[in-house]
Amino acid sequence: MTVDVLRRPAPADRRARVAVAVLFFTNGALFANLLPRYPQIKADLGIGNAAYGLAVAAFPAGAIAAGLAAGILVRRFGSARVAVGGTLLTGAGILVAGLADSVVVFAGALFLAGAMDAFTDVAQNAHGLRVQRRYGRSLINSFHAIWSIGAVTGGSMAAAAIAVGVARGPHLLFSAAVFAVAACVALRYCLPGPETEAEPAVETGTGQDPAPLPTRAAAAGLRTGWVLAALVLIATAGTLVEDAGMSWATLYLSDSLHATAALAASGYVALVGAQFVGRIVGDRLVDRFGQRAVARSGALIAAVGMGLALAVPTVPGTILGFAAAGFGVATLVPAAMHEADELPGLRPGAGLTLVSWLMRLGFLLSPPVVGLVADATSLRVGLLVVPLAGLLVLLCAGVLRPRRG
Repeated sequence: MTVDVLRRPAPADRRARVAVAVLFFTNGALFANLLPRYPQIKADLGIGNAAYGLAVAAFPAGAIAAGLAAGILVRRFGSARVAVGGTLLTGAGILVAGLADSVVVFAGALFLAGAMDAFTDVAQNAHGLRVQRRYGRSLINSFHAIWSIGAVTGGSMAAAAIAVGVARGPHLLFSAAVFAVAACVALRYCLPGPETEAEPAVETGTGQDPAPLPTRAAAAGLRTGWVLAALVLIATAGTLVEDAGMSWATLYLSDSLHATAALAASGYVALVGAQFVGRIVGDRLVDRFGQRAVARSGALIAAVGMGLALAVPTVPGTILGFAAAGFGVATLVPAAMHEADELPGLRPGAGLTLVSWLMRLGFLLSPPVVGLVADATSLRVGLLVVPLAGLLVLLCAGVLRPRRG
C-alpha cells in the first residue's frame, strides 16, 4: 500500500492526468458560453418568463432522461471515448440552441445538450478516477476545480463576444470547434485498456465456517444499497447548495437585503470562488484526513456559516455565509462519485452513473421548492436549505472513507 502511494507516476499516467483535466475544462467552458446569451435568446424568441423557465429546464431534464445509459456506454466504448463523443454532441446541441428560431427548437436542443452532458459527466469522472487509482492518491477534487476554471473561461468568452458585438452563431460555432479539437487531442493521451482490472478471487480458507453464499451476497447487496442511497444524499446536498448560490444569492442580496446590483452579484461569486479554493486544497486534505473527516468538517462549516448569515442578516455576513457554504461543499460531489465508483457488487460505472443521475434532481427540484417556500414565507426561510444540506451530510458522511492507516 505504501509503495503504491509513494511511487512516481509513469509518463503515460501524467499525460492521462493532463488529458482528463482538458476534458473537465472543456465540459465547464462549453455550456458557460451559452448562459450569458440567455437574455438575448429570450428576447429574440419573444417568450414570457414561464415559457422561458420551462425551456431552460430542458437541459437538466435531458440529463435525467439519458443519464442512466451512461454506464452502459462507458462499459461498451470506454470512458475516454464516451467523454469526448459527449463533448462533441454537447457542443452541437448548444450551437443549435443558440441559433434556434422557436422555443420548441430551443428546448429540444437544450434537451439534447443536457443528455450528452450527462454522458460526458459520468465518463470524464470515471476516467479521472482511473487516473487517480494509478497515482495512488486523491486527484478528483482538482479535476472539478479545473471544471470551475473552464466555466469561468467560457462565461468570459461569451461576455467578450457580446461586448464586441459578435453574433451568437459565429461565437458558439467557434466555441464548439475549439473545444471539440481540444477534446479530440486529449483522447489521444487518455488511458488505454479496460475500465477496471479483474477483481481478485475471494479467499475462503480462514479457518472459520463461511456464511452460505446466497446469504452473504444478500447482506452485501443490502449494505451496498444503503451506502449508495447515502452517497446520493451527500451529492444532492452539494448540488442544493450550489443551486442556492446560482439561483437565489443575487436575488436575496438585492431584494431582501437591498444591496446594490454590483454587490448583490458577490454572493454567487463568493460561493463559486470559495468552492474552487476548496477543491484545489481538497485532494491534500483528503489524503491527510480522509474523505469522511473532510466532508464532515466542510458540512459543519457550510451549516454554521450560512446559518449565522441567515440568523443575523447583513450584506457582508451573507456574502461570507455563501463563501463558507461553497468552501464547505467543495469536495462532496467528487467524494460521492469516488465512493460510488468503487462499491463492491456493482458493474463498472454503475454506481457512478446512479449518483451522477440522481444528484441532478437537486438542480431540477431545488429552484421550485425554494421558490414555493419563499412565496409562502420569505426567501430567507427558503435559503435554510443550505444549512439543512450541511446537517444532512453530517448524518450521512459515515459511509465515506476514513483516513488511510
